Parts: sequence; structure tokens; C-alpha cells
Amino acid sequence: MRSCTAFKNILIKDIKTYYIKPPNISWGIIFPIAWTAMFFVKSQTPIDIRAILPGVMSMSILFGTTSMLAVTITFERRHRSFERLLVAPIELSSLMLAKTLGAILFGIANASVPVIFASFLISLSDINWVLAFISVVLMATTSAFLGLFIAVAVSEVFEAQTFSNFFRFPMIFLCGLFIPVSDLPRIIRPLSYIIPLTYGADLLKLSINNDGHIFPILSLVILVTFGVVLFSLSLKNVKRKWIY
Repeated sequence: MRSCTAFKNILIKDIKTYYIKPPNISWGIIFPIAWTAMFFVKSQTPIDIRAILPGVMSMSILFGTTSMLAVTITFERRHRSFERLLVAPIELSSLMLAKTLGAILFGIANASVPVIFASFLISLSDINWVLAFISVVLMATTSAFLGLFIAVAVSEVFEAQTFSNFFRFPMIFLCGLFIPVSDLPRIIRPLSYIIPLTYGADLLKLSINNDGHIFPILSLVILVTFGVVLFSLSLKNVKRKWIY
């Protein structure tokens, strides 16, 4: 009972302190709009909104979750407020889940923004919403755990953001969102299959445009595996570096 109360209070505190601040809310809205507008400006032909929707959703999730979690964890460790949480009546694994759940919810909210705007422009009635929701949740979870893994590996906020970009930008171009994996040079094509965004993006393309090329059950299993591995490595780093 005390663990549940501690979990809830940590989550509520993070949401109030970090995630529902006006700059973060506006950033979560502006970011997807800016990416979509970029395609309209650069393209000389009519834009297929359905085609770019999985990409905009995926980038909104990836950048939203990793950016927020890298900042919150590193900031609290820097100011030693995280150390006070370590004495709370809650297991370390539950504590870290409470810290990451806010970022996961933030990523899911970010993914909903382009969907809402797209609904005013095109019909979304034939989307597989169940698969799309599962895809978004798993992508938000793996991205949050990636952000957690980065945050516990550094000690400064600027290091976390720099380290995050080291992962994020290659993932955007290797995951098949804008350049099909089959069109990538053969020498780098295997890299596409060792990043979680490839499988999440493929599930989204399958659910929205029926255009996936990876067996969906395989994508689901790999995304769950990535999440478990990243979370386990993060816990190991916390125990090794932060708990003496």
C-alpha cells in the first residue's frame, strides 16, 4: 500500500513539475506541426498526409520522451533531489517506473497531436486503432527507457541532450520512416534492424496505411525485448553509479 502511494505521488509530482508546464505543452503541439509544415513547404506535389502521419507520430514520440526524461532525471540528480527519492518506501524498479511513466504518457500525448490535426483534413476511419495504440504505447515505452538509459549514464543536462542526439538522428534515417529500409545501402541496412524505432514505425505504417514489411508479432516481441533490456541496464547503472 505504501509503495502504491509512493508510486502515485512520484508520478503526480513529475507531471505537475515537468510535463504540464505551458512550454512543454506548447512544444508538444508545435513540434508535430512544424515537421508536417516542413513537408508542405519542401514538396512541389500534393502531400499524402496518410503517408507522412506514421513518421510525424514516431518523431513526436521519440523526441518528446527522450528529451523530457533526459532533462528530468539528470536535473534531479544534479540537485540531489533524486537522492531523497531513494529513501522512499518503494522498490528501486518501481521508483524508476514511476519516473519514466510520466515521459511515456507525454509521448503518447505527443503522438495524438498529429492524429487530431490529420482528422480535420482526411478520413481516418479505416485505421487499425488497436494496433496503432499498441504501437504508440510500445514506442513511447522503449523511447522513455532509452532516455532513462542515457540519463543515468551522464551527469549534466547538456551531456544528456548531446548523447540523446547521437542516438535519435541516426534512428530517424535508418528506421524506414522516410527512406524505405530496402532502399538503404546494403552495408548499413543491418543497422536498421537493431534499433527499436524501426519496428515501432513499421507497426504504425501497418496500422495506418497497411504498409508494413515486418511480421507484426515479431515487431511486438522485439519492442518489448528492447524495453526490458534498456530498463534492466538502466537499473544496473543506477545501482552501480548512484547507490553506494
